[in-house]
Amino acid sequence: MLLELRVENLLLIERAELRLGPGLTALTGETGAGKTVLAHALDLLLGGRPRPGIVRPGASEAYVEGAFALPDGLLDDLPDLRERVPDDAGELVLARRVAAEGRSRAFVQGRSAPASELADLGGRLVSFYGQHEHRRLTLAAQQLEILDSFCGPDQLEAHEALRRAFGRARVLERELVELRARTGARERERDLLAFELDEIDSLGPDADEERALREERERLRRIDALRGAALAGAEAISSESPDWADVGGALGESERLADAVAGVDGRLDALAERLRALRIEAEDLGTDLRHYADALSDEPERLEEVEDCLERYDRLARKHGGTVEAVLAHAERCRAELAELEGAEEAGEGLERELRAAQTEEDDLAGRLSTAREGAAARLAKTVRSELAELGMEGASFSVKLERRERRAASGDERVELLIAPNPGVAAAPLRESASGGELSRTMLALMSVASGGETGAATLVFDEVDAGVGGQTARAVGRKLRSLAERRQVLCITHLPQIASLADRHFRIEKRAGAAVAHTVVEELAGGAVVDELCRMLGGDSEDDGARQHAQELLAAA
Repeated sequence: MLLELRVENLLLIERAELRLGPGLTALTGETGAGKTVLAHALDLLLGGRPRPGIVRPGASEAYVEGAFALPDGLLDDLPDLRERVPDDAGELVLARRVAAEGRSRAFVQGRSAPASELADLGGRLVSFYGQHEHRRLTLAAQQLEILDSFCGPDQLEAHEALRRAFGRARVLERELVELRARTGARERERDLLAFELDEIDSLGPDADEERALREERERLRRIDALRGAALAGAEAISSESPDWADVGGALGESERLADAVAGVDGRLDALAERLRALRIEAEDLGTDLRHYADALSDEPERLEEVEDCLERYDRLARKHGGTVEAVLAHAERCRAELAELEGAEEAGEGLERELRAAQTEEDDLAGRLSTAREGAAARLAKTVRSELAELGMEGASFSVKLERRERRAASGDERVELLIAPNPGVAAAPLRESASGGELSRTMLALMSVASGGETGAATLVFDEVDAGVGGQTARAVGRKLRSLAERRQVLCITHLPQIASLADRHFRIEKRAGAAVAHTVVEELAGGAVVDELCRMLGGDSEDDGARQHAQELLAAA
């Protein structure tokens, strides 16, 4: 529902603000006062193209803003918009700025957006019926929905179910095509993964083992230096040469001299014990050094083996991340991808089963929709012709043409064309092409009235020129249809007939006032006596005309 409409510097309107509500709202005023300016303002909000000279003379830009109650589910299939609208938002604000030089900008929730987004959203929020030519094209998208709505709630549920099944089947088809496209590459990918995994597993890399191997390689590379150092140490402690003065001999002689004076001084005795322990440790160390040197032997085969193993470590590290940890992580990824590839065939079979089930459901729903549409088309045409006669279009022919599509769409296997000949003897033609603004408005009023009680489509309906060429009882009938439709919808009607305006729940008057330089239009909500005064004007009298005033009051009383 449209809650508020603001207009600034649009043609004759300098500034206007309309606070709206449910039910029927009438917009009235003298011819040329600017009633259709408000229609054009709404058209801009719905993504329409601004016409030249739309900005009020002297202003730099025109601005239109509409605040709508946000219906549940409106943004479900518009993810980009869904992200910018908070979950708890109760309103959706659309806006349009048009610069004097013709450039325009669109806004959704205060953020810049393409005009196409306004068209997408506006088409879901408002249905506009009148003289704006590009708006007629939107009828093509509504015709199937109108026919399905006429069939009843079950048909609308089937229509929505088909849309979901159709979308699901197309998703599955794309997934299956992508899966099959990967089939050829899958074998090559599996071979590569298996090769890399085998290369890693054959080595069995381990970070501790790598460190140990590097230490071993360094030892094997410097074995001569290690042996020389050990033998030098052993010779220094206990020389095998009779001419070499070693540490062991010196310590033994010191111990002998200390033993010679044992018991004389307890302090020296304690030191002598330490000397003895040092000699024994030195002898053991010398023996161990010789054993170490004897155990060292040239092992060229082992060095070659260690070098080869470390080369494999380095090669894997260069390929897969630089460290043993990265290599192990790559191996895990290979295992996971191999498992996924092994399951691809099974996944393909599962997708095929899902697709067959979705296509079966799609075929069933499309068949049900087609059967119901074929049965309802003639009944809808007959009912609409009856409605049109009440709305002043006696003799108009109306028919519903079903045409098989070459390929199924989300809405089913057929497209619908509503055909009308407003006057007898004229060949029927598509509604969007042949009806004038007023005829189009009245035809859509008839359609919306019979289509499931008028509960299909957008929540706000705007009728412009719906009263063109009618009067008297026909005007009253048009008003009653609008009011009945407004019991379930918000209906805005631009009218010049008092019979229609008197039935409105709220009433706005558009009045042009001459200014010092540029004429301007003001929009004022009427209540009480002001409504009677406006109805008097519409009846051709003025507020002082007793006859007109009585007639106006009778119209309001009859409402």
